[in-house]
Amino acid sequence: MSTARKRIQTSETMMVGIEMAAAGGFMDAYSYLARGHVFANAQTGNMILLGIGLFNGDMTAISHYGTPILAFALGVAMAEVIRTQISKGHDSDRLFHWRQISVLAEMILLVCVSFLPQELNLLANSLTSLACGIQVESFRKIHGNGAATTMCIGNLRSGTENLCRFIQLREPVYLKRTALYFGLILCFILGAVFGSFVIQSLALKAILVDAAILMIAFLIMFQEEKEFG
Repeated sequence: MSTARKRIQTSETMMVGIEMAAAGGFMDAYSYLARGHVFANAQTGNMILLGIGLFNGDMTAISHYGTPILAFALGVAMAEVIRTQISKGHDSDRLFHWRQISVLAEMILLVCVSFLPQELNLLANSLTSLACGIQVESFRKIHGNGAATTMCIGNLRSGTENLCRFIQLREPVYLKRTALYFGLILCFILGAVFGSFVIQSLALKAILVDAAILMIAFLIMFQEEKEFG
């Protein structure tokens, strides 16, 4: 009996997911360690600190944490505009897939961040959060499974859920999904570890290394569509 197989965009493969998750962890480490303890991806953390700032009437904290949140939301909107505009027409008429355009936009933003001094940390964090917003909206599936490359709580929930299902039902598909989600979490953490190491040597320019990681993902996406099933 033949197994049905589905074709997926290379941008939805685990190979690209690994690169994007590592880049996501790197960005959070960079914005937190090098740019004044702000989260580029973990907007929940920024919202908590924003709330504390509101309670204390601390206008500096309100701006410090509120502006990246707005920039992240703007990044999501930008990715949606890119998707709807670039996806028009036939695939053969386009040089790049729309997710490649998203990654290019991220790389440009991160290169710009590398030239901003500490005095412009608010702008640097906003641009980094803008890039993260673009990424979280653009990369939402791995092998047909909903997943995130810029945060871990959803992956942790899904990974644990699938692990429980595998223990109960012993069906291999749940074990594969468990490995997928926990693999993304591991790559995110390793990206943060690597980012922390690079920051010690390159300081504010470390974000250029993250742009290079995104470039690898961009190049991988030139490969033909993959099959799975």
